[in-house]
Amino acid sequence: MRLVRINERLAVSEQISPRNIAPLARAGYTAIINNRPDREALLQPGADAIAAAASREGLACIHLPVTGPDITEETVRAFQQALAASSGPVLAFCRTGARSLILWAIGEVLDGRMRKEDLIPFGAERGFDLSRAVDWLTAHGR
Repeated sequence: MRLVRINERLAVSEQISPRNIAPLARAGYTAIINNRPDREALLQPGADAIAAAASREGLACIHLPVTGPDITEETVRAFQQALAASSGPVLAFCRTGARSLILWAIGEVLDGRMRKEDLIPFGAERGFDLSRAVDWLTAHGR
């Protein structure tokens, strides 16, 4: 599991498994945001398995499944609410980490904390292509 720290409150990663939860708890994470729809891939652990492992370790677990074409301002705001509700650091994951980062990045631009033109270099510095976030913002008149 490759964690990419975005800021003091958020890290993103590719798909995690239930066995990754205890090390995340030991590392100080207090919540997990699962942005992956169930059965997106053949051998992917289900949201229920991730949530059960998180519960055993005392971590909150929010299942906010989304695919790239399905991103709405409502899903962006739900992501922000889950992050804000956490008492500590949050790990958000999807297949590669990109969707989770895109949700965060769109929210940052919508709320004026980042500029749209800064997203591509921000993502590239962290190993992600945020062009879909830029495209979403442009398509929504931002």
